[in-house]
Amino acid sequence: MRHSIQEINKLERAEFLRVMGGVFDGAAWVAQKVVGKRPFRDREHLLRLMCDALRRAGAEKQLDVIRAHPDIIAEAARTGEVSAAASKSQSEPGKATLTPDDIRWFERYNRAYREKFGFPFVFCTRAFKPPAVRRAILDEFEIRMHNEPDREANIAIGELGKIAEFRLRDRIA
Repeated sequence: MRHSIQEINKLERAEFLRVMGGVFDGAAWVAQKVVGKRPFRDREHLLRLMCDALRRAGAEKQLDVIRAHPDIIAEAARTGEVSAAASKSQSEPGKATLTPDDIRWFERYNRAYREKFGFPFVFCTRAFKPPAVRRAILDEFEIRMHNEPDREANIAIGELGKIAEFRLRDRIA
């Protein structure tokens, strides 16, 4: 169910935490950090406060949030499909079908990425239409594998912010 920002501002604390607690996987504490900062001007204000809370949390808590994120690349390699938003008007993601070569690349990159960084590859697939998401993921893997761990953790936090934006769009009209 989608709420207006006015409704979000009026929710009881427990209901706010229930509605907003899953914006960041495994990090309901982010919603707890911002609940007392109401009223929010708009969805973007709430997003900015949530992302700020995550960025101020410190490296260990940030890594916990990154590690809690689902491993979409392992799932894509297992199923042969990767989810992506087909359009802004669709609430259900579209699927991009992977070729056997894609699956091998996803498996190879994912294994190397996890070995290097110790957390799943975080990438906001909803920012891409299904045909483009496959190439975008492969391109990002190639670029991001060259990062230092601290830089990559910062990029992953940024991607989590993009994902949170889409999740807030799903929750707030």
